[in-house]
Parts: sequence; C-alpha cells; structure tokens
Amino acid sequence: MPANLTLETLSEAFAAGEIDTVIVAAIDMQGRLMGKRFHAAHFLNGGWEETHCCNYLLATDMEMITVPGYAASSWEKGYGDYVMKPDLETLRRVPWLEGTALVLCDLLDHHTHEDVPHSPRAVLKRQVERARKLGFSAMMATELEFFVFDNSYEELRDSGFRDPRPISAYNEDYHIFQTTKEEKLMRALRNGLYGAGIPVENTKGEAEAGQAEINIRYAAALETADGHVIAKAATREIAHAQGKSVTFMAKYDHNRAGSSSHVHQSLWTLDGEPAFVDKDDEHGMSALMKHYMAGQLAHARDITIFLAPYVNSYKRFCVGMFAPTKAVWSADNRTAGFRVCGEGTKGVRVECRIGGADLNPYLACAALLAAGLDGIENKLELEPELRGDMYGAQGVREIPKTLREAAELAAGSDFLRTAFGADVVEHYVHAARWEISEHDRVVTDWEVQRGLERA
Repeated sequence: MPANLTLETLSEAFAAGEIDTVIVAAIDMQGRLMGKRFHAAHFLNGGWEETHCCNYLLATDMEMITVPGYAASSWEKGYGDYVMKPDLETLRRVPWLEGTALVLCDLLDHHTHEDVPHSPRAVLKRQVERARKLGFSAMMATELEFFVFDNSYEELRDSGFRDPRPISAYNEDYHIFQTTKEEKLMRALRNGLYGAGIPVENTKGEAEAGQAEINIRYAAALETADGHVIAKAATREIAHAQGKSVTFMAKYDHNRAGSSSHVHQSLWTLDGEPAFVDKDDEHGMSALMKHYMAGQLAHARDITIFLAPYVNSYKRFCVGMFAPTKAVWSADNRTAGFRVCGEGTKGVRVECRIGGADLNPYLACAALLAAGLDGIENKLELEPELRGDMYGAQGVREIPKTLREAAELAAGSDFLRTAFGADVVEHYVHAARWEISEHDRVVTDWEVQRGLERA
C-alpha cells in the first residue's frame, strides 16, 4: 500500500481546496520528524525539488542541545546546511491534520549532493542495497508499543511529569472492554494511518495498564521504517488533539512493564519468493535463514546500541516482564531475544525482541540487516536452539545491561565499522556517550528521596 499522492494529484487536491500545507520532513538521530511546513503552492512551484536545514539536526540530543565533539557538525565548522531532498515516493495525505500532506526527505551533503552517511535513512538504504546485490529484498515489520495517559502533555509538564494517569486501570492485553475506553484515539489512529497510505493491521491492548500496540503490515525495510516514524508522529498528534498524551519511553515506571518495538524480518528473492523457507527443516527454516540468524546472534551485543539507544532503554530488560535478557534464539518462545515465528509456513521469520519503543527504526533495521547479511556472506553456523525459560538460563549470551556497556561494545566492533563505516559508528557512539554523561551529572528523584534525610 504505497504513499497516496503524486505531484499531479497533489496539484489537483490543492486546486480543489483540499490541501494547502505540505510538511517536508527529515529524520533526526532520535527518529523524529524534523523539517518545515510549506504552502502547497510553493511546494508545487519548485519547492518539491529541495530545501535546506541546519546540519545540527544530526548532532543534537533529545533536548536539541548542540552537543560538542561531533566530527561532522560543530561550532568550529559553522553549523552549515544539509540539503533536504524530498523522496516523492513518500508523498501522502495526512488525514489527522487539516489540509495537510507529508513528504519524507533524504539528507544530502550541501556541496556534493551525496547522502549524508550518518543520516538514518542513508544508513538503512546502504544495507538494503547490500541485500539487493546479494539477490534479496529485505522485508520487515515493527510492533510498536506505547502508553496512553488521560493527562495532556501540558498537564504532565506542569506537574513535573509526576502523575501520569494511564487511560485504563489494569492489564489490558487483548482486553476488548479495556481497549474500548481508548477506542476514540485508536480508531482515529487506524483510520488516519490508513488514509495516509500506511497499511495498518490492528491495534490491541498490551500487557500493562494503559499500554497499547499498533501493528502495520510487513513491507520492504525502508517503507517499514518510514511507516514507523509516521505512526509515532500520528499517535502523538492525534492524542494531543484529544487532550491526551502518549509515551514511547522504553520504561516510564519501574513498577510497570516496558514498551518494546519487536522487529520481524525475512529475506525474499528479487522475483518475490520467500528465501527463508525449507519445508523439510524441523522449523521450516532454510540454510539461508540459519546463516542470517547466526549473524544476528554473533553480533547481537555489538548492535544493541541501535536497539536500545538511551540510558532508560536498559531499565526495560528485567525478568518476568516479557522483555528479554538473553540474546539467544528459540522457536515461538517469548523469553528469548530472537524468536522464530511462522514455523512451517512461507511466513517463517525471525523476530528480534530486544528493541524498545524508543529505538530509531532506520538504525535498528539497518543494524539487524547488516548482522544477518554478515552471517550469510560468511556462512556462519547457527548455534543450537535453547528451549524453556531463558530468564534462568546460565552461561549464555546476555544482552548488555547498560548503555555504557553497549556503547563500548559498538565502539570496539570491527563488524560495525565495516558494515556502517567508522565515521558512522563514531557518530552514534558519541551520541551514546553524551547521553551517559548527561545522565551521570543529573541528581535524580530516587537519590533525593533515598538520601535527603538519611544520608
């Protein structure tokens, strides 16, 4: 289900008074939409060719602070421009915003007009092309979880974010009555995304009070990442319009379950045949799929920084709340970091359960794809399946316990430097180290409550 506008149909919609605004957006390091709102007349009169943005958009933290120490963008280099090049294949209506269309952009070097190598879309496009040269199309889907609160964002800010009220009072996993309470938001989200050309399958309650999940049909990897970031934007914007708020934090409350973004993956031949299928295998897995999974397992710890990019991300990895702690594989087992789904069918695939809802989908999909392709190229042997409760498994590969550990693993990874390029790896490791340093210097509520009187 492709994006649903062309320049011609946009022109017709503008002439009919249906669309007057075009959001022109690139993707930042945090996976957010950053850009400008064009008057449709200007967009149609040449604005669609390119526009510009400050290159600090790929060198800031969550607070938009100009972080020192990046090689690509700095005060010393003057914070110049990137070219924002609209990808007209992504031009679409935005039904939840009045009179509005959206197009996603690639970020290009201002002087060479080449892709900025550390821009999230470019990182994923490079791995997609690598797969294509091997004869495969990478197909992916993300399951995106989030919490819905009755508070507006403004109310939460005024309270210091101390009293978020989940929209439902108890675990709503698959619970129809509980999800009826949030159906005004979810129905608007499903229909809005469908109207934007994003093939929504369903929404459902997740395993905590006020927690929801949205599932979008699998697609080519780049299309999946595009749909993911648009879905996050839509969820926030529709909730805000209804006086509610949502969070995609991996763990907003240590007493509650975290929010994940599981990534389902398979390779298909360029003529549309599933490449992971072998009906004679115990699990229906081809030798190619086994090599792919072996690569992901071999490099799982190195790529965790792209699946769990913040200090908070690692609070989600705890026993008994369906977030994995071991980077091992198992068939249809939700305690493993990698789960084989669809055994014995043409839909057989690997689900990576490590990533949180706070991941940047372009970087996560690129890292997983790079690891899988490395396994194929080097014909890595898949380790034996582990069964049972992985939380209690001893002597097996563990997911890094902190961002600090994950950053050092990425920094020292020859695999990542080969797959992404040394400069790209250094860029994102620097982002992680900044996040760590900011966290280390801040006095938390926990410290004050624990020590103010008793220390």
